[in-house]
Amino acid sequence: MTESNASPAAGGWSGRFSEPVSELVKRYTASVGFDHRLAEFDIRGSLAHARMLGACGILSATDVADIERGMAALLEEIRAGRFEWKLELEDVHLNIERRLTELVGDAGKRLHTGRSRNDQVATDVRLWLRAAIDEIDAGLRGLQSALLELAAAHVDTAMPGFTHLQVAQPVSFAHHLLAYFEMLARDRERMADCRRRVNRLPLGAAALAGTSYPIDRARVARELGFEDICRNSLDAVSDRDFAIEFTAAASLVMTHLSRLSEELILWMSPRFGFIDLADRFCTGSSIMPQKKNPDVPELVRGKVGRVNGHLIGLLTLMKGQPLAYNKDNQEDKEPLFDTVDTLLMTLAIYADMVGGIRVRPEAMRAALAQGYATATDLADYLVRRGVPFRDAHEVVARAVRHAEQVGCDLPDLPLAQLQAFSPAIGEDVYAVLTVEGSLASRAHPGGTAPSAVREALEQARGRL
Repeated sequence: MTESNASPAAGGWSGRFSEPVSELVKRYTASVGFDHRLAEFDIRGSLAHARMLGACGILSATDVADIERGMAALLEEIRAGRFEWKLELEDVHLNIERRLTELVGDAGKRLHTGRSRNDQVATDVRLWLRAAIDEIDAGLRGLQSALLELAAAHVDTAMPGFTHLQVAQPVSFAHHLLAYFEMLARDRERMADCRRRVNRLPLGAAALAGTSYPIDRARVARELGFEDICRNSLDAVSDRDFAIEFTAAASLVMTHLSRLSEELILWMSPRFGFIDLADRFCTGSSIMPQKKNPDVPELVRGKVGRVNGHLIGLLTLMKGQPLAYNKDNQEDKEPLFDTVDTLLMTLAIYADMVGGIRVRPEAMRAALAQGYATATDLADYLVRRGVPFRDAHEVVARAVRHAEQVGCDLPDLPLAQLQAFSPAIGEDVYAVLTVEGSLASRAHPGGTAPSAVREALEQARGRL
């Protein structure tokens, strides 16, 4: 897309050139194959522009009425699938302008007064992305709700918490799920913050220097729901920070979903057996009849590379561009469109998948018995008995080594054996060596005690 204030009769600039654009160049430079999805936003922006021109006395009331009538007919054609998108008209803007002119005559030719395709496309993309961010926020909220529903049923379900993928300490399964709720909450905050910078109006910057017509940019901003105008015409037409920022936020969302996907894949394997995914999210094997493969979380994990690639692509697109608009910027749309499509579909399928998770508490409990999960609780017990923490750490390490040698868990060791490692250990030690005791002891805000988790669930519901 390049600037043009001429009629699109033969491309919008044919009077300047001595030969037509080659067919190969037309195919190479055309964007209508993908930017037609901006059509409704292009029409909204054009209508606001036309009404502003009318209010400022730049267009007649008759012209504005004709444009409104023509755009209504044109929009109906697009929604009904009757609109003919033409490659030779290059992009969504010239296609719409040509059809408008066919419908209403000279009023259609006057619509482009005081603007360029440079500020027009920047406006369209911002309008489209603003709406996409709102859809994404709804998708994030839906996934958060699914996580809360699953968590509410498993506050008292104990599972191993891991570090280095080794059993570390007992945690509530609900507490584990709420960690992802928090990640998604930050994602929503980032998207909302990004939306503020998306929601600024470029229209009025024209090609790069503004326009000599007495336009009212604030009026257009109000009609289109923008919070502010872009304050510098050069920056308005060339800025794609908002697209890069959005894609970075989208990459983080996908990263969070990839982490959860990795856990679902591990938990579903027979080695863990912590959960089972509903059949509708899995596939079988063409050769091994026993297989039930977690294809959806695996594909989510793979699609992160796709979105991350779009982020790097956009950063690379912008890194060498001088001010102001350059044809390079035509390459901003396909990665942006695909990022939004990928994220929306992933969020929708993920919320459904979480709702279909079947938890196996007995497998989680068995795993806790294999990893000396309450060893830290024994160390804390000794500290409360006056043993310095480093000494307590050494005592428990020796106790764990002995338990490994005899093939039992810490709670299975006789009291006399435990006291051989430290005389500070008393008969009450077994209360802290149970999974329930370990969980209950961490009752502070943010802790994994069932009482703290129930409070966190209530707060999370309130935040939604």
